[in-house]
Amino acid sequence: MTEGPVSVPGLAGLRHLTAARIGLGRAGASLATAPLMAFRLAHARARDAVHAALDVPALLAGLPPGLPQPVLVVDSQATDRRAYLMRPDLGRLLDPAAAAVLAPHAGACDLAVVLGDGLSAQAVQRHAGPLLAVLLPALRARGWALAPPVVVRGARVKVADAVAQALGAAAVLMLVGERPGLSAPDSLGAYLTWAPGPATTDADRNCVSNIRPEGLPIADAAFRIDHLLGQMRQLRRSGVSVKDDSQAPRRIG
Repeated sequence: MTEGPVSVPGLAGLRHLTAARIGLGRAGASLATAPLMAFRLAHARARDAVHAALDVPALLAGLPPGLPQPVLVVDSQATDRRAYLMRPDLGRLLDPAAAAVLAPHAGACDLAVVLGDGLSAQAVQRHAGPLLAVLLPALRARGWALAPPVVVRGARVKVADAVAQALGAAAVLMLVGERPGLSAPDSLGAYLTWAPGPATTDADRNCVSNIRPEGLPIADAAFRIDHLLGQMRQLRRSGVSVKDDSQAPRRIG
């Protein structure tokens, strides 16, 4: 006996508000065919997102004008995608060749912006450019001196600490693809760290997560990031002791 989606008062309205799988119905003791196939498609998209390589030219083409130039491209010590997935520690370390790329651009600057593929290259390719287009004018208005942006292939969050140190930046903003979910293969995360270094831990960072049109909208994410960066600069610290009191959603502009 095949049944359609469960009919409960108010449930149909909820389906329009969330990508969560609710009231799917059943066929006997199993899911009905349509939601089962949708689940398998979502799982396949999540797997594809994890394994896809970063398209650097496409990422660079989507960055907004006005960023400091040149955009620097370096690698972590994860030599390929398999190594990246099997050895998370390698994604936290810069390839030795990166030093020669970064050193000529080192100097006193307030903020380094690092773009990394993370666990979803499509997330940074789709959303990093639009986010920076909204965020960049706010950062300039607040007087942040930006280092040239850096793209890191095979990146874990901590690799941004090494980039910031190499560039002499007081703080770092890392935009990286988050672990895909079954309804969110392209979720972008923003990790903010003050005075990053070898001893920096995750407790020393602030995070704005699930940045995508179906999650936290670009304009709201930019507002939160701008607000958190302002708090970090005022307090000269980041992490668990810095709370997001921005009362977001708010929008820049």
